[in-house]
Amino acid sequence: MTTSPASAVLVASDLDRTLIYSSAALGLRMPDAEAPRLLCVEVYESKPLSYLTETAAGLMAQLAAETCFVPTTTRTREQYHRIKLPCPTPRFAICANGGHLLVDGVSDPDWQAQVARTLADECASLAEVRAHLLDAADPAWLLKERVAEDLFAYLVVERALLPGEWVKELGEWAEGRGWTVSLQGRKIYAVPKPLTKSAAMREVARRTGATLTLAAGDSILDADLLLAADQGWRPGHGELADTGWTGPQVTVLPEAGVAAGEEILRSFIRAAGRHGAA
Repeated sequence: MTTSPASAVLVASDLDRTLIYSSAALGLRMPDAEAPRLLCVEVYESKPLSYLTETAAGLMAQLAAETCFVPTTTRTREQYHRIKLPCPTPRFAICANGGHLLVDGVSDPDWQAQVARTLADECASLAEVRAHLLDAADPAWLLKERVAEDLFAYLVVERALLPGEWVKELGEWAEGRGWTVSLQGRKIYAVPKPLTKSAAMREVARRTGATLTLAAGDSILDADLLLAADQGWRPGHGELADTGWTGPQVTVLPEAGVAAGEEILRSFIRAAGRHGAA
């Protein structure tokens, strides 16, 4: 396969709390007069929801022009399509934690079928896990229960009321059934272990002939992606930062909040530039 300059470097980046941020996650700790200008990139129920800085918007446009930029998210396809990134629509996107590989905005049926076979062979059913989630959750702190793309489940909880050991105990239960548990903000995700962003990233790399893979993310569900990439970055906030997680090729950034999004984009551009000059 012939690799074009723009596809030689594949950038697979998580979105929420990595490149884009809710108002609660912005982490604007400077005086108001020194706060960066923000660009809204998502509206939900007629209200602004997600942002990046205007500086980050410019960096993302540059990155998308110079690499194969692949948004990589646990969001469903519907949730992903709400986002209006400040760059041309990427040809590839990874949704539902690797369950859907979008090509020109449409889920690839061959990849979808491959994922379905793997999940059926290697882990407990969604029905079993969902039933346990509902049985174990306490209505005192459970706000919502959702199934995403018929692939995984998550709970929306009142964090202040969530017992400290509950997520750990759920994780231990899920481990023996081939599932993993992740707490992100107010959401507790239960995801099949074979359902990974890294597997989908490798498939995009195979299709594009990429010779360098770069990745970034902040949660436990991003750990496999960071380890699979040639180089990875994680911000100074989030689930991975809270546990002190890192990897041999992973750079831990001191920046937190929306400032980390800027630095991640700069890091991608620098690494891609070095690869092009080599």
